[in-house]
Parts: sequence; structure tokens; C-alpha cells
Amino acid sequence: MLVLKFGGSSVGSQKGIESFSRILKDKEHNGNTAVVVVSAFCGVTDTLIELANTAVQGKSCKKQTDELNTRHAECASLFLKGSDKKNAVKEIEKTINQLSLVLDGISLLGELSKRTLDLVMSFGEILCADLLTSILCANGIKAEFLDTRNIIKTDSNFGRAEILKKETEENIRAFFKGKKTLQVAAGFIGSTNCGHTSTLGRGGSDLTAALFAAALGAKKLEIWSDVDGLMTCDPNQVKNAFHIDEISYTEAMEISHFGAKVIFPPSVKPAFEKGIPISIRNTFNSEGSGTKITTNPAPGKFPIRGISSISNASLVRIQGAGMVGVAGFSARVFGALSKKGISVMLITQSSSEYSICFAVLPEDAAGAEAALKEEFVYEIQLGSIDKPIIEKNLSVIAVVGSAMKSTTGVSGKFFHALGRNGINIVAIAQGSSEANISAVIPSADEGKALNAIHDAFFFSQQKSVNLFLVGTGLIGGTLLEQISANQQKLADNMIKVNLIGAANYDKMIFSLNGLDPLKVKKMLTTQGKVEGTEAIEPGAKGANAFIEKMASFNLPNSCFCDCTASEDIANLYEKILHYAIPIVTPNKKANSGSLDYYKRLTSYARTRGIPYLYECTVGAGLPVISSLRDLFLSGDKIVRIEAVLSGTLSFIFNNFDGKIPFSALVKEAKAKGYTEPDPRDDLNAMDAARKVLILARECGLNIEFKNVNIEPILPQACFKAKDIDAFFKELENSDSDYEKKRSNAEKEGKRLRYIAVIEEGKAKLSLRAEEEGSPFRSLTDSDNIVVITTNRYSKLPMVIKGPGAGAQVTAGGIFADIVRTARTLV
Repeated sequence: MLVLKFGGSSVGSQKGIESFSRILKDKEHNGNTAVVVVSAFCGVTDTLIELANTAVQGKSCKKQTDELNTRHAECASLFLKGSDKKNAVKEIEKTINQLSLVLDGISLLGELSKRTLDLVMSFGEILCADLLTSILCANGIKAEFLDTRNIIKTDSNFGRAEILKKETEENIRAFFKGKKTLQVAAGFIGSTNCGHTSTLGRGGSDLTAALFAAALGAKKLEIWSDVDGLMTCDPNQVKNAFHIDEISYTEAMEISHFGAKVIFPPSVKPAFEKGIPISIRNTFNSEGSGTKITTNPAPGKFPIRGISSISNASLVRIQGAGMVGVAGFSARVFGALSKKGISVMLITQSSSEYSICFAVLPEDAAGAEAALKEEFVYEIQLGSIDKPIIEKNLSVIAVVGSAMKSTTGVSGKFFHALGRNGINIVAIAQGSSEANISAVIPSADEGKALNAIHDAFFFSQQKSVNLFLVGTGLIGGTLLEQISANQQKLADNMIKVNLIGAANYDKMIFSLNGLDPLKVKKMLTTQGKVEGTEAIEPGAKGANAFIEKMASFNLPNSCFCDCTASEDIANLYEKILHYAIPIVTPNKKANSGSLDYYKRLTSYARTRGIPYLYECTVGAGLPVISSLRDLFLSGDKIVRIEAVLSGTLSFIFNNFDGKIPFSALVKEAKAKGYTEPDPRDDLNAMDAARKVLILARECGLNIEFKNVNIEPILPQACFKAKDIDAFFKELENSDSDYEKKRSNAEKEGKRLRYIAVIEEGKAKLSLRAEEEGSPFRSLTDSDNIVVITTNRYSKLPMVIKGPGAGAQVTAGGIFADIVRTARTLV
């Protein structure tokens, strides 16, 4: 025997009623269903409440009652013909007339009691159940309308009446004894022993169905709605939430208490107590299996079944030394709340007994505060207890699953997902059953938290990152190409990079659904206004606008990537880290700026566990910084670093063999694109000096840029030249000086190299003559090299060598860091 329940959304439309009839006629249900419980048509209960409030004000209700009559009569016309239609419409008119009489009485008295409002609300279920009975009969299904007020008995707590369980069960069994015809029962309503109509409150129709199932010993209770069952999370907030096949009663109660709207726990309690399986199914997808709620569900693949939340909550805290060691204090707290009828959704107490806090609905917060002030008035006056503290604009999130009890690391993963995404936890609670871990967080972070936790538990093998990119020039553009070309490879390795936002100096573009990397590059580099992009001011204002927009999305697993050389953007890194968003950058400006700023960035990132990755600031894609960190963390001590850190200077001195003058070699380097448009920007060694400074700081040296000793490569006359042509003329005048240095070195069997050295707390760059066998003599073209001497690597230093510049290798290094954040985010 089956008991079915259909909600208002299931029977509130033509499509819904067609599905309703088809389900009851199918092989699974036809002949096997004892009773089908129905709610009022979708929206009708709200209309009836509005009618009652209109009537008590003495206003006319005729227009609304006519509309109610028309809606049900039109429904009858869609499914019934001839005398069936005529009789149904007549019955609808009769019921609406009875409603009108009640409303007239309310209007005359100018009073609306809870008892009378229950009577008004009952008309929705009666209209629906009576009409659906006629429709089923017309479709060849023998059915009878059941007015549940004759069977379900309650107390007089109108609006949320309590069931008189024993009497109701006896009535149900007596009524159904020998009954074979399908009963179409009005949900949500009952009556007192005095015959007054009552309503059962939230989830009333579910409760009606559960009462029938429990009393009749049904094989299964099916609750039909407009969703496919319970989901791992709210699909409106978490796009990749998926369907739960089976779940235990305890898990269903927990997940529904914390916001899952499919069932209301107290409503299905009668079925739960009798061990009757409950199936949540979709009226509009009747082939779907739905979610089965049972005593012993099949084990799931994950340690939790789902994640739920209550979107609006307030936290009430009471604390003070006068609480410590005082027996019965908690009883007084919750007794005071109980007297005021205030329900508590979460409780937590410190082990020191110094404080108790609990979560309530926002509308109950003021009442809870008043109740506690009244209960502890003397303790507050004496100062042994503080006044109650109310925190608002909070949400409660919970992970639910019976398997958590036998799985280690669940709470660690839960809190890591929150902390890793910069989400502050206000309060924590876990029941002794270990089926639920709850946390109170700011409401603004609810969506972010749900997505982060959902990814951590259900997609832990798939690492994802929501990327925001600034700078789409040579490096940034190449990065976009690499992301596009490697999407399938990343997917094969369970990594997903979602490009959510991008910007250059005057445009930005965003999409929560993800952007096509190749299209973005074209859109942002096209001159003028481009559809889909948003204009921004160049400089600090534009950069700040982009960052504010990025932060407003509040997405989990975000990453900011700076592919510019902008100091304005580098100055905003601290702000980005305070949003708990990781940073990947080849921009040297932040770490080679003031020592204080460098320390603030690295310290904040380290203490908060937020990735701040700048491997590509030195040596492009070469693993220089990461190697230094590994040496430091493993207890080694850096003794000396020697390095060639400029691809431009490397090319020039690697090829300075006397065959052509120094000035001609610089021109060649410029022609090949190894230098900036003005070669002086490379030959002033400022870029190499910034890299040396970064390495020195990574070694623990507290030095500023001014402390880096830079030996000039060019004479002052070259820097004073008014333009590039004048610069080259001055450089040609110095060719003989460069040749003299080269030839002197050659006579000793040496070659010139411009080398950075970090040693004994100092950093310098100078032109050195290197003898045969020196690692610096092995360089070719524009390669970089870093030679690290440590306590361990003393006889044979560690050598890191390779391309230290170029769009492909630099973008590749940045790409690797982005993927690295994806690995650490989940």
C-alpha cells in the first residue's frame, strides 16, 4: 500500500494536473495507492489569507473571490466535459459561496481570530481535493473526496494545531477498514473535538500524508513536488550540486532543519517513527527515482550526504564570570526563552563555562534579548554577567552525513575550506551523533562558503580556480593562449581554470559563467569601445575598479593574476590579500618596493595561508624562489648567491667577443627584441637590481633598493643623451673603453659577465671577468643563471640555468603558479 502527497506546485497548473493523473494511472500506483493527499493550488493559501485581512478591514472581497472561482472553474473546463464539468463548476461555486459567507461574517464583526483564519485557509485544500477527485474519476480512476476534518483531530492551538495522535490513528484505521476506492484527501487541515476547523502549520500536508502512512502501515510514503528530490546543496547557490539517491532519516532531518525546503522534519515524523520509507519525487519528471529516505540507506561515496544553510540568523551571546561553575545556569537561559516561545536553532558553550551563545531567527532576537535581561536582571546589575550581545546578518551552514562518525578529517576539511577562502567563523556546533557540523558565518559569505565546502567534499579530486587577469599584453596575451590550448589537458588532470574577469589599461570584462580566453584577448586589445567590455580609467582608479568588482563576486577559489609592470596595481596587492584572494604575479614592483610593504605582503599571506606566488619575478619560469624557500625550510643556510638575471645583459656579454663593437652588439640586441625600445632601460641594470633585491629579501636580508650596489654599465653621457639616436652616438664614443676591458680580460683567459652577488648581508651588481670553467661562461644567447652556495651545497653549488626571459617561458611559469593555487585552494 502506498500513500502519496502532491504539493501546490504539483497541482497548480495544467501540466502539473496532467502529470498527477498520469502518475496515479501508471502501473506502479494504480490499484496500490490507498490515499493521495493534496495541497491547495499554488498561491491559493496566500490569497485566502489576504482575503481574510481584506474582510476584517471592512473592504469588499468580491473581486478576489470571483478570481478564485474563475481559476478553479477554468481548471475544471480543461479536464472535464458535459455533466462532469457542470457538476464540478457547481460544487466550486457552492464552496466559494460558503467562503464568502465566512468573509462577510469577518467583515461584520471587524475581527479575525486564529480560529476563523484557519477556517478561511481550509477552503484552498477543499477546493483542490474536490476538483481533483472529479478529474481522476473522469480519467477512469475510481476516487472519492475525503474531507480530513472528519478524521484528523487536533488541539485548539489554531494556526499550528497539534495532532491528537491516538484518536486520529483510530479514526484513520476505522475509516479505511474495507475501503478499496482511492481517497483524495485535503491536506493541511483537521478539526478539534468541538468540530472547529484547524490547520497544521508549516508542512501540514506532509504531516497529513505521514499520519495516513503511519496509521495504515503503508509500504512507502511518496512526496511529490517540483524538484527531483534532495540535492547535495541548494542548486540556486551551488551550480554543480547534484541529486542524492538515498539518505537516512537522521540525515534528512538534519539537512532539512538547516534550510533544505523539500521536507519539513516534524511533518514526516509519524512515518519516521514507524520506519516507513519516504520517497521525494518530481511530478514533472516521474521517471526519475527521486530521493529515498530510509532507516538503512546504501553507503555513499562521500563522507557527507549534503550541505545546507539557514540564510538569515541572529546570534545571541551571554557571558560573564558569574556563569562559571554555577549549576542550572543553562536551564535558566533556555527556560527563559521557552517561556517566550522562542525556538533555538543552534547552541554552543565554551568549555570554560564563561559564555553561551545560540542562534535564533532575526525576528526572535529582540525577544530573546529581553527574556535574558528579565531572567538575569540582578546578575547584570551586579556585573557578574554582561548584558546579552546580539550579532545580526549571519547565516548558519551545516555539513550532514552519518558517515562522518567513522571518517577522520571531515571537520578539518570543512574548516579549511572556509578559512582558505577568508570566511570568518563566528560560532561552531557539533552534535554528539557526529551527523552534523555547523558553523555561523557572515551572511555575505554564505554562497561563497557553500561552494567552497561543496567543492572540498564532492569534487576534491577536481581542483578549480576562478581567475581574474590584469594585463593582456605580450605576457598576459600569451598566458591566455596557453590557458586556451591546455584546457583539455587540465581537465584530464582534474584541474579547471575558469577565467571570470580580465582587464587591460582601459577596459575590463567579467562573466560568472566564464570567458573564452582567446576572445577576451581580442576584445581587450581592440581599439575603441567593444561590446561586452566596460571602460575604466587608466592607472590606480581603473585597477581599483577591477579589484572591487572582483571582490563583489565573492567567489571561492579565486585567484588574481597581474601580468603588468604597473606600480599602481602592485600597490593594491595588500588590499587583494585582505579579500583572501591569492595573487600570482611576474610584476617585480611590489616585492622590490619598500621593505615594509614586502614584509606586510609576505607576512599576511603566510599567516593567513593565502598563496602569494611571485616565482616569475626572478628568472621567468626558472624555479629560483621556490628552490630558495625549500633550502630555507629544510634548515640549510644560504652563504652566497651569484647570478646573471638580465636576459638583455646576458645576450650582450655572451656575444661580446671583439668581432663587432659593443655599440653594434647593443643595436643587434635591440633589433632582436631583447631590449626595451630604449636600451637604456635595460643597460641601467635597474631590472636586474630589482631581481637581486627580491632574492636578497627571500634570503632574509632586510635591505632597501638603495642598499643594492649597482656598478654602472654605461657612462653618464649615454643617460644624458636626449634620444635613442643620440644615445647610440655616445655609446659608439665609448666602444674603445669596452673593447679595452674585454681584451684585458681575454689576455687572462677570461670573459666579461655582468653578475649579481648576494653575500655577507650585502647585494651588488658588477662587471666581472670570468675564467674558463666558470658556470657563467656556459651561458648562451639570453639565458639566466643562478648559482647558490649553501652549507650543504658548499663544494659544488646548486646551479639553476635556463631562459630568463621570453613570453612563452614567463607565461608558462605564471600558468604553473595559477595551477598551484588551484591545488592549494581545495
